[in-house]
Amino acid sequence: MKIVILDGYTENPGDLSWEGFEALGDLTVYDRTPAEQVIERIGDAEAVIVNKTPLSEEVFAACPSIRYVGVLATGYNVVDIQAADRRGIPVCNIPTYGTTAVAQMTMALLLEICHHAQEHSQAVKAGEWASCPDWCFWKFPLIELAGKTMGIIGFGRIGQAVGKLAKAFGMEVLANDAHETESGRAIGTYVTREELLARADIISLHCPLFSDTEGIIGRENLAKMKDGVIILNTSRGPLVNEAALAEALKSGKVYAAGVDVVSTEPIRPDNPLLSCENCLITPHISWAPAASRKRLMDIAVENLRAFVNGEPVNVVNLKS
Repeated sequence: MKIVILDGYTENPGDLSWEGFEALGDLTVYDRTPAEQVIERIGDAEAVIVNKTPLSEEVFAACPSIRYVGVLATGYNVVDIQAADRRGIPVCNIPTYGTTAVAQMTMALLLEICHHAQEHSQAVKAGEWASCPDWCFWKFPLIELAGKTMGIIGFGRIGQAVGKLAKAFGMEVLANDAHETESGRAIGTYVTREELLARADIISLHCPLFSDTEGIIGRENLAKMKDGVIILNTSRGPLVNEAALAEALKSGKVYAAGVDVVSTEPIRPDNPLLSCENCLITPHISWAPAASRKRLMDIAVENLRAFVNGEPVNVVNLKS
């Protein structure tokens, strides 16, 4: 089997191995593939592995040898699913691999908002502590989390992992999700979205991007929140109306925000959140610790192995 990986660099910049894929066929790996080279690089490959490189109807039509598409991510919107369906091509994703990593990053953003550890370290290195007339100083308000209320929208695996961490910090956990579970009830209290918006001191997004969640952090819902709320997004950029959030950050309605995702990635220079000093923005790295990427790699290999053995798993299409 000929296997081509069109954009392998972010998954494996050199600290992992492609040997699992190499054992399954004739492998070619590209770090990145421009749109105009996708068809040429696929050629007569039977298995195509992508992360963020789009596979359109045009690509499928020009590459009739494709029998399998593997996505090196949970989201698979880069693949024209209808085009794959029409050709009977399974599209397989990675449903869970970064739960602990994303939960950890969520709390990292929150803790940086609460303590400004990096900025205080820089102040010390700039001599501000050595020249301070007192034995300590702080440049920003410091926030204690115990007793605060964390509202989590989307209470699946990652949301529940964040809820456990929030409880460990002494926080009350409110959850909103279309599907309530016993494991969720053991961590937090399920409430309506309206109640969560009204009561939470911190709101963390861990829901999928659907029509009813797109722009969920917008002017209408921001108005329902407490003054001084903290907002975290390590899920999907379009869950947030960035112009509305920027206005709320500048007005003080939102005390601070921490986001690892934005509406267009890489971030555009005109993204309104870039002008907000009280907004932490990281470059979509919550998934990226080596241990998390190793799990992703292992699952991606097993997905292809299962297809080769005639029993594909983690198939997101061909449902009917």
